Amino acid sequence: MTFAEKFHLRIPGPTPIPPRVANAMNAPMMGHRSKEAGELFVEVSQKLKPVFGTHTDPFWISGSGTSALEAAVVNCLAPGEEALVVVTGSFGDRFAKITERYGYTIHRLDIPWGQTCTRGQLQDALATHPNVRAVFLTHCETSTGILNDIQALSNVIHQHSNALVIVDAVSSLGAVPFAMDEWKVDVVVTGSQKAMMLPPGLAFLAVSQRAWNVIEENPSPRFYLDLIAYRKQLEAKTTPYTPALSLLYGAKEALTMLEEEGLLAVYDRHRLLQKMTRQGVKALKLELLSEDEIASPTVTAIRGDGTQREADALRNAMKKRQMIVAGGQQQLKGKVFRLGHMGYCDPQDVITMLSVLEMGLADLGVKNIFGRGVQAAQEVWFQYV
Repeated sequence: MTFAEKFHLRIPGPTPIPPRVANAMNAPMMGHRSKEAGELFVEVSQKLKPVFGTHTDPFWISGSGTSALEAAVVNCLAPGEEALVVVTGSFGDRFAKITERYGYTIHRLDIPWGQTCTRGQLQDALATHPNVRAVFLTHCETSTGILNDIQALSNVIHQHSNALVIVDAVSSLGAVPFAMDEWKVDVVVTGSQKAMMLPPGLAFLAVSQRAWNVIEENPSPRFYLDLIAYRKQLEAKTTPYTPALSLLYGAKEALTMLEEEGLLAVYDRHRLLQKMTRQGVKALKLELLSEDEIASPTVTAIRGDGTQREADALRNAMKKRQMIVAGGQQQLKGKVFRLGHMGYCDPQDVITMLSVLEMGLADLGVKNIFGRGVQAAQEVWFQYV
């Protein structure tokens, strides 16, 4: 009754690849030191600027998003310096672990998972640790489905310290507005496999002049992750090391798709997908992990109740119908499941996802469930159109 190779991937990354992006990545290989490659590098950098909200020249590392997180740490902190890491979930925790591994002195600001960091919490932490040289933040915390207010938090950092503002925007950039220059963010990193609609393997970065001033004076050793090398080589229309050329072909096409839709329309679409998903889940009497006001437009986390709707059992029931959704991470493992709705995703995808979610609930013994979530999502979409 189904095609084995045809499944629906609704996790918060990797996300589905648009056919035209897949086709672009099939272009013949070229020399990475050629004039044509240089033109591709410059074009991708220019197309990234509005997505980051910056006038600086974004660049990339061939690696996962974590490679960019590590690059931000090792380039921006010198031996003996202190950093503050705001931990609102698993990926804030990853930032902390990277910083600890390099031996820097870190101070964790741990926020209950499912909540965002407030201005007051951050201000108090900065007052307690006045010598921090960098503050690491997560925009969308993928593990919990919340969206931190980076503009507000950046303002607090600038008002109460001289620390660099460094942001993990891996699961938000390309789906949620980001104004790096206006918000005075110093380093922003993201990955290719989320809202950027690409396979894993590229990490994109943008760096402020204030951060470059720090990086240029930083004696910390680094080689492949030396951001100065990437900046210098991009100015010469090349890269310091062999790049993932096929992914860059795809990046050009994916960024062209964002341009054609218009970034404002892209952001509006993701807000619609968020509302459809959340209203559908509420209609099914499932408990959302976060409040609407702080919810991310890219991923929704839902609690299991330990009985009929235990999270992993429901995921497995959905997988039988070829709908792949994500589980919880770390302390939320087995307690939540997560629905991705970013990148190459439209309202029809959400309707399908909720329909299979209803069937999964029915498999677990929930009665009279069909159509409830779908109807709630349809009503949101109908009013939107």
